[in-house]
Amino acid sequence: MNSHKLTSLALVALFLAAAAVPAATAPKAKVAKEKQLVLDWLSRPETVETFGKVSDAIWDYAELGLQEFRSSKLLADTLEQAGFKVERGLAGMPTCFMATYGSGKPVIGLLGEFDALPMLSQKGGVPKKDPVVEGAPGHGCGHNAMCTAAAAAAIAVKEAMVKYGLQGTIKVFGSPGEEIVASRPYMIRAGLFDGVDAVIDNHASSSFGTDYGVGGNAIFSTVFTFQGRTSHAAGAPWAGRSALDAVEIMDVATNFLREHMPLSGRIHYVILRGGEAPNVVPDKASVWYYVRNTDEGLQPLYERVLNCAKAGALASGTELLAPWVISAVHQRHASKAAAELFQSNIELVGMPAWSEEDQAFARALQKELGAEPKGMPDKVDKLEAPSGPFVGGGSSDVGDVTLIAPTATIQFPGEVPGAIGHHWSAVACNRGPLAWKGLNAGAKAIAASAVDLLTRPEELAKLRTEFEAYSKTHPYKPFLPADAQPPNGLNRELMEKWRPLLEKIDR
Repeated sequence: MNSHKLTSLALVALFLAAAAVPAATAPKAKVAKEKQLVLDWLSRPETVETFGKVSDAIWDYAELGLQEFRSSKLLADTLEQAGFKVERGLAGMPTCFMATYGSGKPVIGLLGEFDALPMLSQKGGVPKKDPVVEGAPGHGCGHNAMCTAAAAAAIAVKEAMVKYGLQGTIKVFGSPGEEIVASRPYMIRAGLFDGVDAVIDNHASSSFGTDYGVGGNAIFSTVFTFQGRTSHAAGAPWAGRSALDAVEIMDVATNFLREHMPLSGRIHYVILRGGEAPNVVPDKASVWYYVRNTDEGLQPLYERVLNCAKAGALASGTELLAPWVISAVHQRHASKAAAELFQSNIELVGMPAWSEEDQAFARALQKELGAEPKGMPDKVDKLEAPSGPFVGGGSSDVGDVTLIAPTATIQFPGEVPGAIGHHWSAVACNRGPLAWKGLNAGAKAIAASAVDLLTRPEELAKLRTEFEAYSKTHPYKPFLPADAQPPNGLNRELMEKWRPLLEKIDR
């Protein structure tokens, strides 16, 4: 990883160089000078390379949720060296940070994620399955590029604020553990978003666009643990009470429940602990459940799953301990006004110019996956109204943020169309020049949108008016129990296993 270590001297030189944006880039027609500055600054080859290397370093670290110590530090240090005030270890999470520049209103927030996924290790830029370390984590959702794009955009906006005396505040919310939907509800509860006027979210994608309306599923993430009694499994099985039996009965019951769920519902689980030897009746077993549905349907479905857990305990003669609610979040309620503003800047930035090497890799990966080998896209997406019945899907703790401030997501390109999320093929896309171009395009759209919100009060007013009207019928009521605490140790053992092996890799 030595080639990706960023020295303070190099970063300081880059940020000082921003004071002299080259005049060779002619301003585009009807683009405000403040916006043109951020676009020019982000277009500088040294800027593209600097943040590309930050993204690649985070990809290399491949740290699981709430264990992103190196990733969080690199991002926070980068922002701090650029002149931001950085607060670390917030909301009870060591890897959570908030970076702030400016003062007063308006306050514009940028979201960023940086956690990896388990079991997805894969070499970057290789269009076939080829792990870096077999079984290790990998960035199969592009989070290595996401907080990096937010940081790049924020620093670009800071340069415009300095040069043109712009009033307001820009904040970057370094949000750990998104893959376990585990940070934003705690960050909101800790008051980190108090006073924020609008929020720009971003996500890696194979396309370049945004959307609005209600999407994704709300979720309860819960560990159910059963307490039984050990005994000799052959010599005196009648003396034991199997906690594993309780888990298996619960799982069977929830699988029967699927017949009676709405189309929007989702239930999936992994057994975390089921015993240590076949000849000892296990006295403790745990299973980790994701229960997903619409905001309205989540609580009733969760109660039915809880009843399945109680049934497992009753049938096995064990005790169901107090369920550990890791997190609980809402669906996304993305702002139409925000999406319309973001779309205008996505169209202004346009799709990156992919090289022939980029296209060759994309076609090779698509062929490997059995998809049409059509390469990378050449046009941005159009903004379209939500359509069709909602039939469920993934979840994100961004959902809670959308209910406390007007928010929408800029989806930036860099992943190959046809690559599969949470899969080795997505990991292969998220490192190297292809990913650099995508995150740079995303950073430009984020920065341009932030400049609009700082300099065009009528645009911010549209977001606020829409949000305040929507909030009257959709007030924020957290699903997260008041006594829930961040699950800081959830992935600790896994990272202690994999981190030394990943650090040995010479890249």
